[in-house]
Amino acid sequence: METMKKKEPLVRIEKRSERTHNQIMRLRLLSVLLAIVAGGLFILFIGYNPFSVYGTIISGAFRSTMAFQATIKIMVPLLIPALGITLAFKMRFWNIGAEGQIIMGAIFATYFALFCWDFPHWLLMICMFLAGMVGGALWGLIPAFFKAKFNTNETLFTLMLNYIALYLISFLRDGPWQDPNSSGFPKIAKFGPAAQLDKILGVHAGWVIGLILVVLIYIYLKYTKQGYEISVVGESRATANYAGMNYKKIVLRTMALSGGICGIAGMVQASGSDLTLTTSVAGGVGFTAIIVAWLAQLNPVGILIVSFLFAVLEKGSTVMQSAHGLSVYSADVLQGIILFFVLGCEFFVRYKFVTRKKGGKA
Repeated sequence: METMKKKEPLVRIEKRSERTHNQIMRLRLLSVLLAIVAGGLFILFIGYNPFSVYGTIISGAFRSTMAFQATIKIMVPLLIPALGITLAFKMRFWNIGAEGQIIMGAIFATYFALFCWDFPHWLLMICMFLAGMVGGALWGLIPAFFKAKFNTNETLFTLMLNYIALYLISFLRDGPWQDPNSSGFPKIAKFGPAAQLDKILGVHAGWVIGLILVVLIYIYLKYTKQGYEISVVGESRATANYAGMNYKKIVLRTMALSGGICGIAGMVQASGSDLTLTTSVAGGVGFTAIIVAWLAQLNPVGILIVSFLFAVLEKGSTVMQSAHGLSVYSADVLQGIILFFVLGCEFFVRYKFVTRKKGGKA
């Protein structure tokens, strides 16, 4: 019987040998330039001047003190959850539940805002901060426990918990926490002055909390024993076990921290931006934070930079819509094009396409 020779595919994907730091930086710079060019072509095709539109995006984020403050306000809820996600992702624990952890942090903090309003402002802020952290940590510990105990799929588990947390807000809004003065439209009462986060330089203090967390998480990951353990577990669970590390303890501890930091973001949003608890308290930032963390290569300083650039793009896009009469969908398409190229760059950092030539040789 004649042996059938296996034919090589015309194109296949191969893992690339390690690139140098300079090569990676050049590739990322090229991806940004291509993103700008592709976005410019899209703008041109719909009948607008790309240079004018891009200029509006940049100026829209920096044109005045108020515009810059709005940009920082957009950056904060991206920055803090991205830092929290980084801890879990470093451990190769795919925490897709930042949305739920943000929401639970906001719910726990709101309890003190609604029922302990007579506390002194400084004491109430501390209670709300700690409550937000505890709420997020508990929501992060649930999937961590089942992962450590039963090796469940953390991606699906954390994702489903997002919806449970969201519906919990609806239950509280329509039931026990409904504002009696809502006049038939169910809502939760606005926080009193004592429960509102202080402003620093015209923006709520969440940006200061974010900067402090950047420094703390950078030190934690780079210079502490616990940070080293996270890296080892992320590289190989078998290696961690061989080195005598307690895998279950590391997973539980890290997810408590990851969820707790996301919970802080919920407290900041509820008391700094919304001044109440709503179903939009997370508003999708938990998912966007995953992109921010990944683009920054899970580096806390990089996350600060990337989240700021995201905020500039978001704020500038809203100004672009009003200045040029573009629909909200056009702005979303432009953002999507830019993200597509930047994220696509990461594929070519690690992999390459190999084509088959004559004779089946690569």
